[in-house]
Amino acid sequence: MRSMLAAVLALTPALAAAQDLPPSATEGLEETVRACFADYNPYAGGPSCLGQAAQGCTAAAGDTTVAIVACIGAETLVWDDLLNTEYKARRAELTAPGLNDKLLAAQRAWIAFRDAECGLEVARWGDASASRIVGANCMMEMTAARAAQLRDKKAQE
Repeated sequence: MRSMLAAVLALTPALAAAQDLPPSATEGLEETVRACFADYNPYAGGPSCLGQAAQGCTAAAGDTTVAIVACIGAETLVWDDLLNTEYKARRAELTAPGLNDKLLAAQRAWIAFRDAECGLEVARWGDASASRIVGANCMMEMTAARAAQLRDKKAQE
């Protein structure tokens, strides 16, 4: 349990480091992610726009592990904002008794799953510097997928 917690805590620096990026590295990042979100389908095979904003950021910030993790964290912050917007929209649509509680329980379970899954990915890489990149990328991918899932779940009562 402690090793899983340590692995999850290792992921949070990506989000914190995103705030330290120079403005030139994050210019256009939010617009790129929002454009991606409009067409993003986590179930479609083949190439995806996911991660393109982080790649552009990395090109401007440098190809270091720290910069890559920070850029992935910056993209994740936008995906997280989209996820929260979609979550609030679904809550507003659910008017039948008990449905908001079910959505809240599902979201909490998803957060626990995301943290455990990404913690596992980090742990698989051990002390390698790539583990930070893998962990940050896992958080980004899972957050983007959940945002799209919530977007696509219009209330059915």
